[in-house]
Amino acid sequence: MTQTERVPTGIAAFDEMLSGGFLPATANLLEGAPGTGKTTIGMQFIVNGIKNFNEPGLIITFEEFPQQYYHDALQLGWDLKALEADNKLKVIFTNPETALDEIEKLDGQFVSIIEDLGVKRVLVDSMTHFEYLAEDVGDLREIERTFVNALKREGVASILLRENNSLMGRMDTLTSKIPFIVDTYMLLKYVEIDSSIQKAMCVLKMRGSDHAKDIRCFRCTSHGIEVEEKFKGMEGIMSGNTHHTPQDAFVNAFGFGKKK
Repeated sequence: MTQTERVPTGIAAFDEMLSGGFLPATANLLEGAPGTGKTTIGMQFIVNGIKNFNEPGLIITFEEFPQQYYHDALQLGWDLKALEADNKLKVIFTNPETALDEIEKLDGQFVSIIEDLGVKRVLVDSMTHFEYLAEDVGDLREIERTFVNALKREGVASILLRENNSLMGRMDTLTSKIPFIVDTYMLLKYVEIDSSIQKAMCVLKMRGSDHAKDIRCFRCTSHGIEVEEKFKGMEGIMSGNTHHTPQDAFVNAFGFGKKK
């Protein structure tokens, strides 16, 4: 791949936000509260890579047994077992200590799988578990950096999932420094708008590339994630203090109809 080529997620509007997709051999963090759709986006990235771009994938999970992944994926129309049978995918359930050890070793299990299958895309679910291996912030940063650099050494594009326990409002104070380590940092949030709960996404950083600065609404559908248009007429979406812009508030208050 040349520097101008991209690794598309296959989610059209999401790829537009990423200026066409991730850069090759990069680590890309997707953070959000439980249920916001992190795992669905990660699986969609892997499945689309196999089906649309002939790029085999590896899923490393610390959270769920492979059977749960198979079940959840089937609900979205994705047969992960069939992809494994075709040697296009490998799903591994392990613990963060073993994962760190295996990815560091040039003759480790993960490296062998990447080389044998020709893996181009990796999903890690989730990086939050590495926090249990560290005694302080400095140790955690070194662990995360080691793991991320090992993935990049293998030339794969990865999506790293990370939990955030803040369902609404401001994000928790976090000890992890992984947003500074990764190449791309994306955030998913629940937001309250007009007394209903919606989901929002944004790209906070993308090293070496421009990216969209707007905040998009997205939905989890029966066939995966669909990213929609940016929120219009609203402010404070990602801070948790959502409110209409002054212009829209004026229009709503005085009944002049909806803003064009």
